[in-house]
Amino acid sequence: MSTSQRLISLDVLRGITICFMILVNTPGSWSYVYAPLRHAAWHGCTPTDLVFPFFLFIVGLSLYFSFKKYNEVASKAATFKILKRTLIIFLIGLLLNLYPYFNFESVRIMGVLQRIALAYGAGALLCVNFKKPKLLIILAVILLGYWALLFVGAASDPYSLEENIVRKFDLFLLGENHIYKGFGIPFDPEGLLSSIPAIGTVIIGYLVGDLMNSTKSITLKMKKLVIYGAIMTVIGALWAIVFPINKPLWTSSYVLYTAGLGTLVLAALIFIIDYKKFSSWSKPFVHFGSNPLFIFVFSGVYAKTIIYLIKMPVEGSTNSMSMYNYLFSNVFAPVFGNMNGSLMFAITHIIIFWLICYILYRKKIFIKI
Repeated sequence: MSTSQRLISLDVLRGITICFMILVNTPGSWSYVYAPLRHAAWHGCTPTDLVFPFFLFIVGLSLYFSFKKYNEVASKAATFKILKRTLIIFLIGLLLNLYPYFNFESVRIMGVLQRIALAYGAGALLCVNFKKPKLLIILAVILLGYWALLFVGAASDPYSLEENIVRKFDLFLLGENHIYKGFGIPFDPEGLLSSIPAIGTVIIGYLVGDLMNSTKSITLKMKKLVIYGAIMTVIGALWAIVFPINKPLWTSSYVLYTAGLGTLVLAALIFIIDYKKFSSWSKPFVHFGSNPLFIFVFSGVYAKTIIYLIKMPVEGSTNSMSMYNYLFSNVFAPVFGNMNGSLMFAITHIIIFWLICYILYRKKIFIKI
C-alpha cells in the first residue's frame, strides 16, 4: 500500500468528518433536529459527538505522514513551523468568534479552531521530540493525570456541569465574559484545561499512523487497526463506568472510545478503498478533505453573515428576519416540513460547499497554513 493510497483513505475520512460537521452545524432550525444529529446533553456519546475527536485524530494521522514525508526531526526550524501554524490557526479561530461585530469585551476566547491549534501544537511538539515508547508513556500520563485532576478538583461531583474543575479554571483564567454560555451557565466545551486530553487524541492519531506504516500488507494493516481500534473502544467504554464519556469535559474515557471508533472507521475505509478497490463513491469526500481548514472557516463566516448581516423583510410587517431563518421558513419548511426541511437545509449547504471544494480541487488550489 503506497503513501498516496494511504493518504486517499485519510482524505476520505477527513472529508466525511467535514461533511458531518456541516450537517450538524447547519440545521435549518435548532428546534427541529433529529436526535443523532444533536450532541449528548452531558454524559454520553451520539454520532455528532464523534465529529470533533475524529478531526483531531486525523490531525495526528496527518502529522505522522507529514513528518515522515519531509523527514521532520526536532530542530529549531521544525519547532518554529509548528508554533507559527499553531498561532495562525488560533488567531483565525478568534477572528471567527469576533466576526461580524468584533466586540472584544464579550468575545469568546476559545473555540473549535483554538482547540485544534493547541492540540496540534502540543501534540506535534511531543511527536517530533519523542519516540513511540515515550509517547505511549506521555499519553498514559495525560489521560490518567487528567482523570486525577478532575477527581480531586471538585468537592462532591467532579464530573458535573456546575462543579467540574475545567469550568473553575476557565472562569479564573478567561473570565465569565469570554466563555461559552450555551449550557445555561458559563462553561466552555473547548476550554483551556480540557484541551489537555485533546492532545492525547492527536497523539493516538500519530501512533495509529505509525501502526499503519509498520507493515506493507494491506490485510495485516487492517487486522492491526481493527484489533487496536476495538481494544481502545472497549477500554474507553469500561473506563466510562467510573469516568463518564463526556465530550464537553473531553474525558479520558471519551478520548480512548472515540479514537478507537476512528481507528475502526479508518480500517473500514482502507478495506473498501484499497483492498476492494471500490473508490469512485469517495471522490466528493476527497474534494472536501483537500481543503478542510478553508471550508470550515468559510462555512462559519457564511453562516454568521446570513444570520447577522443579511436581513429579509417579513411579509405584512415592518419587521425583518435573518436570511438564515428566511430560507428555512420560506423555502425548506413549506416543501419538506419542519424536521426534514431542517435536514434538507443542511444537506443543501453540504452540496453548495462541496461545489466550492470541487472547483478548488480541479484548479489544484489547496489552501494550507
